[in-house]
Amino acid sequence: MAGAAGERGVRAGAQGSGAGGSLRIGELAERTGASPRSLRYYEQQGLLRADRDANGYRRYGPDALDTVVRIRELLATGLSTDAIRELLPCAQGGPGLVFCDRSCSVVERQMAQLDAEIAELARKREALATYAHVMRQRRDQDRALAMMALRSA
Repeated sequence: MAGAAGERGVRAGAQGSGAGGSLRIGELAERTGASPRSLRYYEQQGLLRADRDANGYRRYGPDALDTVVRIRELLATGLSTDAIRELLPCAQGGPGLVFCDRSCSVVERQMAQLDAEIAELARKREALATYAHVMRQRRDQDRALAMMALRSA
């Protein structure tokens, strides 16, 4: 996770061009690798907060850089935006999460869901393997019958 953040992470020059280090949506997008559309979505989902300037443009505070990188890291784990909204208060600087009751329950719930999905995928794979085995057997039988027919002709 930390390596992925470094690859996509915050680019040099974290201070924005606006007053107080605030960033416009394009600046934040460029520095985090997230598209402006994604940033608007994160805001809509309650994951990211933006103020509006006098012209109505979004302005993000300096903490938005780390927040967006963290959101992207957590999305890459398969967490939903609802789960991420629960986890963000536990995500304070650096990789990983600060221990809190929320972080443990959300992460454990996601792991249990992944375990169930893995079990379901394994069941589906086994069913397909059975079909493939039967198809190969029938193919081999058909070939044998065809060979017998050719020999007797």
